[in-house]
Amino acid sequence: MAAMEFAGEVLSYLALGFVFMIGIACAALVVLFVIDRRQHTDAIRRNYPVIGRFRHLFSTLGEFFRQYFFAMDREELPFNRAQREWIKRAGEGQGNTVAFGSTRNLTVPGTPIFANAAFPPLDDQYASSEALIIGPGCREPYLAGSIFNISGMSYGAISKPAVRALSRGAKMAGCWMNTGEGGLSDYHLEGGCDIVFQIGTAKYGVRDADGRLDEGKLREVAAHPQVRMIEIKLAQGAKPGKGGILPASKVTPEIAKVRGIPEGADSISPNRHDGVDSWEDLLDFIAHIREVSGLPVGIKTVMGDDVTIRGLFDAIRARGEASAPDFITLDGGEGGTGASPMPLIDLVGMTVREALPRLADLRDEAGLKERIRIIASGKLVNPGDIAWAMCAGADFVTSARGFMFALGCIQALKCNKNTCPTGITTHQRRFQKGLVVDDKDKRVAAYAKGIVSDLETIAHSVGVSEPRKLRRDHIRIVQADGTSKPLSALH
Repeated sequence: MAAMEFAGEVLSYLALGFVFMIGIACAALVVLFVIDRRQHTDAIRRNYPVIGRFRHLFSTLGEFFRQYFFAMDREELPFNRAQREWIKRAGEGQGNTVAFGSTRNLTVPGTPIFANAAFPPLDDQYASSEALIIGPGCREPYLAGSIFNISGMSYGAISKPAVRALSRGAKMAGCWMNTGEGGLSDYHLEGGCDIVFQIGTAKYGVRDADGRLDEGKLREVAAHPQVRMIEIKLAQGAKPGKGGILPASKVTPEIAKVRGIPEGADSISPNRHDGVDSWEDLLDFIAHIREVSGLPVGIKTVMGDDVTIRGLFDAIRARGEASAPDFITLDGGEGGTGASPMPLIDLVGMTVREALPRLADLRDEAGLKERIRIIASGKLVNPGDIAWAMCAGADFVTSARGFMFALGCIQALKCNKNTCPTGITTHQRRFQKGLVVDDKDKRVAAYAKGIVSDLETIAHSVGVSEPRKLRRDHIRIVQADGTSKPLSALH
């Protein structure tokens, strides 16, 4: 009897608890109903109180479900699952062989197809990639050996542990690391890798109080033995015609010090360099930076059309090849970024697939093939992308997003919100804890080495001993009718 009484008492308490919870739920629904009815910003919630909130929830969850459950391997944008998985396996040092057959639709116009050779080189006929000199006329020219390198990602746009891991990984892989426009920090130098220092329109890290170039600071930067080149950023693929954007939430005291800007305020750089109003002005600016630093100096830009960029080569011809930039980094309109207006990220600037062969042709027509090195950028993350770029005329390739995936990026699309769940693009310590530098640096190095290894495989398959010998005859581009044409016939 006592046991039955005790069980009954427990059940009554449970019933009361259940009723209490129902009451709380009903009260919450009433509160939400009143809030939704009284607010003026969301018409759906005002007309359909409480229920209308599910629309926002499902829209948010839809992104998650598409990525993990519904999208096919080759469907997703900006990078599909097949691309990301290749990088993940390469970074982990796993084999990147696949079974059964290709999941890529090879009839889509623009698809590159490499022309295999009847008699490819044997193992003892392979060769190492030739190192190229950049800036032969500089006081300190750069002998660059690595074809594949890390593109510009600023400290501030990405986190401290991300910069540290990239720096260490670049050293292990023997490639260079671009600082991005956010200045040079101790974390870039930590790993001991070669550094390309980028000067953006705000001149972060080498600016005076008014935002103008400070020659003394530039000399200090160039004095670091790891800093091997200077890149003047004219435009970035994802936001051509607009300067960089760093939200106030990311401008920590340390980042403000590195950049030379106020703490805790939005940092928006100008859309172009003040005082550089023409190609002639740009050549003057390049010459000045080269004289002050003693290093090779190049530009980063996006092509809008052939006519405009032809003006650069006309100006060089008028002055002589000594006035030329030592390299041109070509970004495509499809390039990535942490924050950009949608019209720019979607609609402005030629893609690198269209622009790169055109730029290479203009350079070669001007007789500057050995004088100006071309560095291709813009969503080139897998071996086939890099091989295409080499065929199209690039001397080097850089990637930002590829190395972010090697760090563990899951394409959460939260780069601009300071809430990156993998710790790569956030300055919140609780998220940064997930990025273990001692592990991720090895993945960065393994990814870079994996790219080069598979790039060499493609080169050998088409009949050349090393990737720098890839030419436009070695690749065919699928046309609208399903047939393919050699890139040499198209360009």
